[in-house]
Amino acid sequence: MSADSADRPRAAAFVARRRLRVLVLSGSLRRESLNTRLARLAARTIERNGGSVDLATLAEFDAPSYSQDAQDSAGIPDGPAQLRQRLEAADAFVIAAPEYNASMPGGLKNAIDWVSRYRPQPFHQRHGMVMSASPSMSGGNRGLWALRIPLEHLGARIYPDMFSLAQAQQAFDESGQIASSQLAEFFENTITGFMDLAEASKHYPCMKTAWIEYLGERLEPETARID
Repeated sequence: MSADSADRPRAAAFVARRRLRVLVLSGSLRRESLNTRLARLAARTIERNGGSVDLATLAEFDAPSYSQDAQDSAGIPDGPAQLRQRLEAADAFVIAAPEYNASMPGGLKNAIDWVSRYRPQPFHQRHGMVMSASPSMSGGNRGLWALRIPLEHLGARIYPDMFSLAQAQQAFDESGQIASSQLAEFFENTITGFMDLAEASKHYPCMKTAWIEYLGERLEPETARID
């Protein structure tokens, strides 16, 4: 896969990573979703920077509305069961989610609710990043703040920086890249910063490039330090 000129300096400069597998999920059910386009771009960026990707859409994990009665009578549906398996096979996850009425899509919240019933909890202590694309000037950012709440409640380590692509219907070029070179660089840096942290947490937690304390995170011998 070729990178455009704005991507080449970073792509050429990265040092080979230790194994890092990322589940990249479009949180939309719409076939021509702007967030699916953003998820595909995130997947290409991760691969170009040394990671491996499992690319998915929410349609693969769709399920009836969660209820305790439905779980008791028929168990957890195949869609959420597949999402659990693919989360557990990944070191980290990225979700590109649209904004519905200033919040997250109901289908995405439903998938999270179903998966939350598993023990051990597959979101727990797994690094995640959230992003959005929207025709609005806010780029769907309000929905991301809502999305963070259940994920962090379940123990996911959500990257502090989020990416929102405003006026997304005209933000992509013909090759699927972000047309603005400045915004494309910001996107690249956000993705690689997330990858740096997830890789450091997995392989060498005492050398995190950014020190972040997550809700519910316990100190380990490698990280119990005060400078």
